[in-house]
Amino acid sequence: MDPMIHVDDITKTFRLSRKQQKIEHTSDRIKVAVNHLSFSAYPGEIYGLLGPNGAGKTTCLRCISTLIQPDSGSITVHGHSVQDDPDAVRKEIGFLTSDLKLEDFFTPNYLFDYFSRLHGVDPEVSQARKKSLFSRFGIDKFAEVKVGELSTGMRQKAQIAISLVHDPKVIVFDEPTNGLDVLTAKVVTDYLKELRDEGKTIIVSTHIFSLVEKICDRVGIILNGTLKKTLLLGDLVKNEEDLENLFFDLVQEEAGEA
Repeated sequence: MDPMIHVDDITKTFRLSRKQQKIEHTSDRIKVAVNHLSFSAYPGEIYGLLGPNGAGKTTCLRCISTLIQPDSGSITVHGHSVQDDPDAVRKEIGFLTSDLKLEDFFTPNYLFDYFSRLHGVDPEVSQARKKSLFSRFGIDKFAEVKVGELSTGMRQKAQIAISLVHDPKVIVFDEPTNGLDVLTAKVVTDYLKELRDEGKTIIVSTHIFSLVEKICDRVGIILNGTLKKTLLLGDLVKNEEDLENLFFDLVQEEAGEA
């Protein structure tokens, strides 16, 4: 089976301001956020990127989603190059992040219709999809409430629905349960598993071990911008290995090499 997403040896650096240098306690002017990173994700799979804050997870996902360009290396999504054909990639991807801010004075109803038109979704298809997603996430009762008046959980669910207006083949989700209460988090993770079972390709970034163990098929452990190890979750269960222990073993190895 061909990969839906193929990340090949990408590197991404950022120039730090003096203020950023102070915050990061470094004299280096250049930060290497992602360092020669490679992995693939397949249809019908949830692939997790597990690492601490600052490991390069979000930078990697933003590169995949065409929001930023890697300095070197290549990324393809369903055969389309992120660098050479970003418009084609955007048609394939739904990018979900807690950093995504919907305009406070618009309603979920208006925003769903607006982004449907933006993606060129047939109006009848759009309305059917909106009805299904709004019902699934309990947004229908709040469809005409301004985003700024919604709870954090309801805003997150509205963001998810709006990001999926074009029924993308690939879902890229940065910290899917960040800031959510346990009930909303379960709704979100259950839906991600449903999308996986429909044959979608899903990549999630997280620092939460239990989330990886609950929803991921494979996980890549990323430290300091480098992919240290890829693990099949089924093998961990079969071999009675502990993901958290494996992770901290790699952290100690990384510290010893530094």
